[in-house]
Amino acid sequence: MDSTNASPVIRVYPSQYVSPRTMKDGTQITIRPIRPEDEPLMVKFHGTLSDRTVYLRYFSSLSLAMRTQHERLVRICFSDYEREMVLVAEYKDPQTGELHILAVGRLNRLQVADKEGEVAVMVSDQYQHRGLGTELLRRLVQIAREQNFCRLVAEMLRDNLAIQTMFRKLGFRLHMMGDPALVRAVLEL
Repeated sequence: MDSTNASPVIRVYPSQYVSPRTMKDGTQITIRPIRPEDEPLMVKFHGTLSDRTVYLRYFSSLSLAMRTQHERLVRICFSDYEREMVLVAEYKDPQTGELHILAVGRLNRLQVADKEGEVAVMVSDQYQHRGLGTELLRRLVQIAREQNFCRLVAEMLRDNLAIQTMFRKLGFRLHMMGDPALVRAVLEL
């Protein structure tokens, strides 16, 4: 059964996945599942992304207006934790108290019967190359194991060497795809 056609399941907010983290540079963040009230923070997050970061994540150019459409963000922020897990790295500015999302990682269940999932990570340009994407991916792999997934997959552009390094570091095997511009990462759990 394809999980996209199944009825929504209401599941309690998975607070067991909320935890503080200190980044390599000493910045204090919280990694937690996304919540419905994060929509305004997601709009701000998308405003911090360069055109290149957007292209590397979505394989095409998407305007800020398209990425921040209410209908799109509602689907992301009102996560059905049974079928997907979206984690955010949240930073609270100590001087203003303002919250910021620095990175987003998602785990989507592809097939209920096969227990296969797809993962993706995107980090705000200002916070790239600080281990944040690796930490989000590591936590998504851990969640997939806890939920008895058998395999995780991800697709990325061949010239996105930073993300390929991150996936390799966590044990994913990389394979060329039929399209020479794409690479597929696979982790058997």
